[in-house]
Amino acid sequence: MSQVNAWGNAIYDEYVRPLEVVSDFRSNISGVRAHHLNKAKDLWSVQKEVSELIKGRILVGHALQNDLKVLFLSHPKKDIRDTSAYKPLRSKEGRPRALRHLAAEILGVKIQQKEHCSVEDARATLFIYQKFKKEWEKAIREKRKKK
Repeated sequence: MSQVNAWGNAIYDEYVRPLEVVSDFRSNISGVRAHHLNKAKDLWSVQKEVSELIKGRILVGHALQNDLKVLFLSHPKKDIRDTSAYKPLRSKEGRPRALRHLAAEILGVKIQQKEHCSVEDARATLFIYQKFKKEWEKAIREKRKKK
């Protein structure tokens, strides 16, 4: 679980000890190996720390529902900025696009070439949001006015 601040600096970066036995870490993709869990924090500690970090803040991420679900957390919809759900970032067919494709197209950077780095993913997502922030926030304000 990794979080970065508004400047892209890592403010939280912890491995989480899963509640169930892991049969396949998918290490070639995830970058996680069994030895990483030796120093991993328990889920409930991470849940508490992350909950405190995000409380009252805009939460920016990619496919955030997955991260929130595994931590058994929720966050006010009005405070979520999800690059997988933002319409201008979706495919022509309206489907979410992979973060690595968005990063390459919008930021001109290659991420997730081999193993994923959660801090790198968090930074890429933040920087994509920042590129669209003005129009994204304007669309949210206009949507709220209509209600």
